[in-house]
Amino acid sequence: MNIRYPLAQRIAQIEPFHVMELAKRAAALEAAGRPVIHLNIGEPDFTAPEPVVAALERAARAGHTQYTAATGLAPLREAIARDYGVRYGLDIAPSRIVVTAGASAALSLACCALVDPGAAVLMTDPGYPCNRHFVSAFDGVPQPVATGPETRFQLTRALLEAHWHSGTRGVLVASPANPTGTSIPFDELGRIVDAVRARAGFTIVDEIYLGLSYDDAPRSALAHGDDLVVTNSFSKYFHMTGWRLGWLVVPEALAPVFEKLAQNLYICASTLAQHAAIACFDPASLAEYESRRDEFRRRRDYIVPALRGAGLPVPVSPDGAFYAWADCSAHSDDSWQFALELLERIHVSVVPGKDFGQHDPARYLRLSYANSMERLQQAVSRIERYLPARGRSRR
Repeated sequence: MNIRYPLAQRIAQIEPFHVMELAKRAAALEAAGRPVIHLNIGEPDFTAPEPVVAALERAARAGHTQYTAATGLAPLREAIARDYGVRYGLDIAPSRIVVTAGASAALSLACCALVDPGAAVLMTDPGYPCNRHFVSAFDGVPQPVATGPETRFQLTRALLEAHWHSGTRGVLVASPANPTGTSIPFDELGRIVDAVRARAGFTIVDEIYLGLSYDDAPRSALAHGDDLVVTNSFSKYFHMTGWRLGWLVVPEALAPVFEKLAQNLYICASTLAQHAAIACFDPASLAEYESRRDEFRRRRDYIVPALRGAGLPVPVSPDGAFYAWADCSAHSDDSWQFALELLERIHVSVVPGKDFGQHDPARYLRLSYANSMERLQQAVSRIERYLPARGRSRR
């Protein structure tokens, strides 16, 4: 049946995930018996620890399946607020916390509240593609800022001041970031916040990977003022991707605004997931999360030099998340085709730069080290054997 009514014009601004085509090909190869190693998935290979699973079972058996308040269960909001005090030394009122259906819902709420039609929002290129799409979904204008190794692929105050114009209304940054795994130095983040504040703009900081910081003690952007909007999630550090649970910390004065939006846009986050997430902050759970963070660090410390030795240099060592942003320009001028070649020839699945922006996308690949050390070593071994042979065959 033909559709005669037009789609909303904003649909044209939302690009598909190009890498899903590669994912479908990887699935087809696996179905045919090929031994594919997945370095493409931005998802922890760990699952929720036993105390969290047990809390879910108790909640389900007790019948805790009704709607919660739009801002979330009070005990969960209190637990998140306490964690900011313990982990970061911050006094965050539970009333400022809005529990959401993942960080995606959190960023959608933030853009709904802050982005007017036509308003430009600064963000890095490369960057997580959905961030620009959240802005576009509310008829704002993503304003990408090209970044490179010299700024660790992150925004700086100097870049902000060079790109801010009369139509710019705020910034959306991620620290640590996807796809590069790099963070904004804490003092530089403060300078960015000050520059935005001086222009009466808003600052949204995505801290979904903050718990997976490796080199220095992580510090939340919330220390730079109570006018920021900060998002986080139970997906990455807490290993609950499919549970779809996240949160926002918003200025106290804006809490009623975000509550109203949440009431109308999704009513509440999953009740069962919320009850279970309270157990994330039990001492046994936190000890396990920290042990797993150490394992991610161990993998980072292996994969970055190993990729460099194999011929895929990582120009900036990641300090967080679980990604390496590798330069493949010595082997190809098209990372999309090169990623497809690695998948077809040696069955290693990676993500080309195409999804993450327009600045040098053909130069870079994103490799996820959210896989076992054994699988990472196997992938590097395949790459080490293949690239020299590939070079010889092309002479």
